[in-house]
Amino acid sequence: MIGYVLLAALLPIALLAWYIYRKDKLCPEPPGQLIKGFCFGAISAPLSLGISLPFIWLGLCSVETTTIGDSIRTAFISAAIPEESAKLFMLWLLLRNNKYFDEKMDGIVYAVFVSLGFAALENVLYLIKNYDSWISVGIGRALFAIPGHFCYGIIMGYYYSLAKFYPKSPTRNKILVWVAPVLAHGIYDSILFIAVVTPALSGILTIVFLVFCHKLWKYGRNRIKEHLERDQESLFT
Repeated sequence: MIGYVLLAALLPIALLAWYIYRKDKLCPEPPGQLIKGFCFGAISAPLSLGISLPFIWLGLCSVETTTIGDSIRTAFISAAIPEESAKLFMLWLLLRNNKYFDEKMDGIVYAVFVSLGFAALENVLYLIKNYDSWISVGIGRALFAIPGHFCYGIIMGYYYSLAKFYPKSPTRNKILVWVAPVLAHGIYDSILFIAVVTPALSGILTIVFLVFCHKLWKYGRNRIKEHLERDQESLFT
C-alpha cells in the first residue's frame, strides 16, 4: 500500500517536471543540473521549518487558527514567507556560479525544479500523515497544492531571470523575486485558512479559490511564454 501512496504523491510532481522540461526547447538544461535543483528543493523543506519555528515561538502566528486575522498571519508567516525564502536561498545556491544559466527560460526551469523538490517531500509527508484518507488528500493536492508550488516557482524564476538579464531595474526585480511568490503563496493559503474558520463563507471562498487558482495558472503560462519569446528573439540579435 505504501507504494501506491508514494506513487500518488510523486506522480503529479513528475508530470509537471516533464512539462516544464519540454517547454525549454531552445537549449534544454542538463538533467544532472535539474536533479540537483530538485534535491536542493527537497532540502529547502526542513530549512523552511527552521525559519518558521522562531515566528511560532514568538507568538507571531498560531498553529491553530480561529479568526480571519490568525488565518492570514499563519498563511504568510508560518507558510508563504519561510517556504519561499528557503526555496529562494536554495535557488541562489544553485545558480550563483552556474554556467548553464544562460537563457531567460532557465531561471523558470531551475526555480520550478527547486519548488517541485520542496513539494515532493511535503506531499509525501502529507499523504503519509493522512494515510487513512490518502486517496482524497492525494487527488486534492495533485489538483491544487502541487500546481500551486509549480506556479510559485515560475514566478520566482521569472523575476530571477529579469534581475540577471535586464540590469536596468535590478532592485525592483530582486525585490519581486521574493515578494511575488510570497504574495501568491500567502493569498492561496489565506483563502483556504479563512474558509476553515468561517464556514458561512465557505461557498463564496470556494469560488474565489478556484478563480484564483485559474488566474495563477494562466499567469504562470504567460510568464513562460514571455521568456521563451525573449530567448527566441535573442537568437536573431
